[in-house]
Amino acid sequence: MTSTVTYSGELRTLATHLQSGSSFETDAPTDNQGKGARFSPTDLIGTSLAACMLTTMAIRAKDLEERLQGTVTETEKIMSNNAPRKIAGIKIRFIWPSRQTFSAEEKQRLETIAWSCPVKESIHPDIELSVDFNWE
Repeated sequence: MTSTVTYSGELRTLATHLQSGSSFETDAPTDNQGKGARFSPTDLIGTSLAACMLTTMAIRAKDLEERLQGTVTETEKIMSNNAPRKIAGIKIRFIWPSRQTFSAEEKQRLETIAWSCPVKESIHPDIELSVDFNWE
């Protein structure tokens, strides 16, 4: 077993990672009767994608891991206006540490790695993914 999720009331849950004991709460979003005081369950999909892309880059491009430290992503989850309520899109923008530069070959390698991360491979193809690697 990986985790437990306990309903706490008031549209909030507590998720606990069993191996480490670490935990976090989720909250329903304000556009769906919640307080929006924590990540919503659907927020976690986009957040998981960004974290997976970064982690997979670090695993598979071990020689670049030190240069990846400090990289930030900005993630936006877009909900569908149609029923049933579901995620329509995820936008991710990478912000690289200003002190780091990457060659054209390294950039291509990192993009290929990011697009092959396990979370991306698990996301339904109807969800529109937009990733700005922001190499400027």
